[in-house]
Amino acid sequence: MIRRMRAVFVVVVLSACGGEPMRPTGPDPSPSPSPSPPPPPPTTGLAETLVGAGDIGWCGVAGAELTAALLDRIGGTVFTTGDNAYLLGSRQNFLDCYDPWWGRHRGRTRPVPGNHEYETPGAAGYFGYFGASAGPPGLGYYGYRLGSWHIIALNSEISAFPGSPQLDWLRDELAANPARCTLAYFHTPVFGSGSNGSNPHMQAAWAMLHAAGADVIVNGHNHSYERFAPQDANGRPDAARGIRQFVVGTGGAPLTSMPFSTPNSEVRNNQAWGVLKLTLFGDGYDWEFVPVQGQTFTDRGAANCH
Repeated sequence: MIRRMRAVFVVVVLSACGGEPMRPTGPDPSPSPSPSPPPPPPTTGLAETLVGAGDIGWCGVAGAELTAALLDRIGGTVFTTGDNAYLLGSRQNFLDCYDPWWGRHRGRTRPVPGNHEYETPGAAGYFGYFGASAGPPGLGYYGYRLGSWHIIALNSEISAFPGSPQLDWLRDELAANPARCTLAYFHTPVFGSGSNGSNPHMQAAWAMLHAAGADVIVNGHNHSYERFAPQDANGRPDAARGIRQFVVGTGGAPLTSMPFSTPNSEVRNNQAWGVLKLTLFGDGYDWEFVPVQGQTFTDRGAANCH
């Protein structure tokens, strides 16, 4: 079944704006995993849900408990955008600060690591906790299909510069899995108005995704919510082929200021924990920021794939 073309629309309620960059850490493991196998015929007409956030489990802070309660009533696949268990990403941090809340959804979670995971050498706590769900051991990047969508999980805490194993893998992954709709997620945003700002470390990956026609990128790292208008890897507006970026560092860690004003930023909020719910169709997607109980900020919209 082919869905009718949908005009882009946006609804924003109660947006509040809120400051130093953190450098990616960790090794650059190899070899790269093989590209994902070619997909089966797409399940046209069936919507899939992808829901999650980053910057989650901080012991002594209630945020992760509250956002996990949202996941209890939202079906589908759960993503994380890194910094899942503070402050060291150790096995004990995962057991104490993440597992009691988001851990009950581990069986349907497809995570990526953040810089705090690499405070434990080799992100051993992260890879040990998530196991096969985190992709090939020690690498932290992988791809999968969700309905007709191609989903790509990248590791912003290791090299993604030209010539790196991760970027070579991404090129092969995109070539082996052509799709009408593509979404990527990783921890550190290329563009951000939050306290950790923007970071060009993943700019080459962004450019490769843009050239391949990707539609959405989701990040964390800044402890706030932000949505950007479609743009290219240099931050230039591109309504026809640009990627829409969401920063969703609202999974439960303390929220922080938003001291920067980054071009093309459309919505900013640092007052509400919550999750980003993406409903994925064969030809487009809806987005909704779902706040925790007691918060009123939300952001909704829809767009077609390229």
